[in-house]
Amino acid sequence: MSQFERLIFGNIEFADSEEHLEFQFKFLCIVLLCGAVFTAVFVVGEYTRLNPLDSPHVLTMRFFIVAALSLWCLLRGQKRRFLAIAWVYEAVCIVEYISVLAYVPQDELRILWLFTNIPGVYLLLGRKAGFVITVLSVFGLLFGNAAMIQPYSQPALATAVVSMVYLALFFHVFSSRSVSYYVRMRESNERLYHLAMHDTLTGVLNARAYYEICDRLIATARRNARPYAVLFVDLDHFKSINDRHGHAAGDVVLKSIAATLGGNIRQSDALGRIGGEEFSIFLPDTSRDAALQVAENIRLAIERRCPEIGGEQCLRVTASIGVAGSESAIDDMLTLQQRADQAMYRAKAAGRNRVSLFPASSPAEELALPA
Repeated sequence: MSQFERLIFGNIEFADSEEHLEFQFKFLCIVLLCGAVFTAVFVVGEYTRLNPLDSPHVLTMRFFIVAALSLWCLLRGQKRRFLAIAWVYEAVCIVEYISVLAYVPQDELRILWLFTNIPGVYLLLGRKAGFVITVLSVFGLLFGNAAMIQPYSQPALATAVVSMVYLALFFHVFSSRSVSYYVRMRESNERLYHLAMHDTLTGVLNARAYYEICDRLIATARRNARPYAVLFVDLDHFKSINDRHGHAAGDVVLKSIAATLGGNIRQSDALGRIGGEEFSIFLPDTSRDAALQVAENIRLAIERRCPEIGGEQCLRVTASIGVAGSESAIDDMLTLQQRADQAMYRAKAAGRNRVSLFPASSPAEELALPA
């Protein structure tokens, strides 16, 4: 964001899913400033007598300038306030338009302000608000025209009402289609993002996305001086499953195991498929002892699960799991993954279907079952 944009909009960031809100927010900021500036031009015209009004409406214009600038100051950098400020600004605009209709009869084109209001309402507040404001404007003209100092003629009034309804219909259709297009684009982008981030077979994070998330989680853990750990999960004898039962059966097993892993970790944990039958789990805010217990729970859950591969046949699957915890503030994901990998291979060498910790300083730190 440039210095000029930061001046206008404040220090604010929008998520990728907030693209429409970002447009509305920035549009409202610009409308508030432009409304104040253009109204100030009319006030200057009155004081210099280039555009004399000689009307109480000058006071209303001063109020409008102060209100618009105040609302802009309240909105800068505060996207949560957008909807409330948009409605307050619309109320201020309605007061301004009623004032100009009532107190500036010498300006035959003052009715155009009602027309400029309708597109802004549709863009900022949506179709329902646009419809309501249009109806209020039409009935206000029809019933308030007679009370004006110089009422509009019936032909002029009919033209104004029909034109206003036409303009409202135009923007009603436009806003409907544009919002629909935006929603479809956002959903399409979300699907593409999900495909780019997740393994197509198991639905868990793919290797690239997993390691990117782990790097961010490690950076957060370092700032907060919190421990973290990594589990390396490798299915035992998976090649024999593919050889004996086919790759379709192997895919069923992988999806079942991925579901088991996901069901035994927290939402704050990260799960990724980093190889054919290899999974990795990052556990933020977790000590080595706690990670060891999580790994044992996962090992038991995998052992108890018997994925059905068709014909009422299920396969008993086991896994060897390596555990590595953070030992210093400089431990990165690559180092932890290598340590967990070493621990996993030690579990394989010890007979499989067990959990191994890096470093394993004593037998008590190894949780295992007979092979």
